[in-house]
Amino acid sequence: MTNRSRRTAELPEALLRLLQYRFREPSLLACALTHRSRGSDNNERLEFLGDSVLNLVISSLLYDRFPELSEGDLTRLRASLVNKPSLAALARELALGQHLQLGEGELRSGGFDRDSILADALEAVFGAIYLDGGLDEARRVIASRYHDSLERLDPRAVPKDPKTRLQEYLQKRSLPTPEYVVTQVSGDAHNQRFVVECRIDALDDLVRGEGNSRRIAEQQAAALALERLHDR
Repeated sequence: MTNRSRRTAELPEALLRLLQYRFREPSLLACALTHRSRGSDNNERLEFLGDSVLNLVISSLLYDRFPELSEGDLTRLRASLVNKPSLAALARELALGQHLQLGEGELRSGGFDRDSILADALEAVFGAIYLDGGLDEARRVIASRYHDSLERLDPRAVPKDPKTRLQEYLQKRSLPTPEYVVTQVSGDAHNQRFVVECRIDALDDLVRGEGNSRRIAEQQAAALALERLHDR
């Protein structure tokens, strides 16, 4: 029996019950639960697909739920729902970590409970459901998992992210918009570290941010730039 066949035969019934979905092609879920540290047959491509499916479904749900909101407000709400901490929290509700196939290094370092790995795996699961059952089924599963988050969502209570606030600060003062430049990328492919410079004409010095994704590094740099602008 092949490694893939073994994984297919041992699909986690508890996870399937929580997802309320039964796979026609079980190998898709097996692949979605396999981290790249385990080998070349991993969930990266499904994660790529699932990210797009998730953004489409959440965008559609928000569009229907908040007809009065602008594009900017809808974008802000979507970002609050599909970021890594939010996805990781949903993954933990599914106990997704205990079903992941990880390499020895990731197992030893606690990768089964790392936000980035959990978030990526959940996106991969959504991608697998889309391939297996189509967009309607993917929408049903995603809407079910996000039901409580959507019910609690208050558009007035979701703060704007630092990049948005910095952009608005500069625009109100008719100042040029910031430029974000990646100056360094380090670490292994599955655990990279980004350094980003935020360049603003209104500040004499460059502002740097760091994070395990370009987006996080840019947000940190924007937050520091705002602090400096307010302190002047």
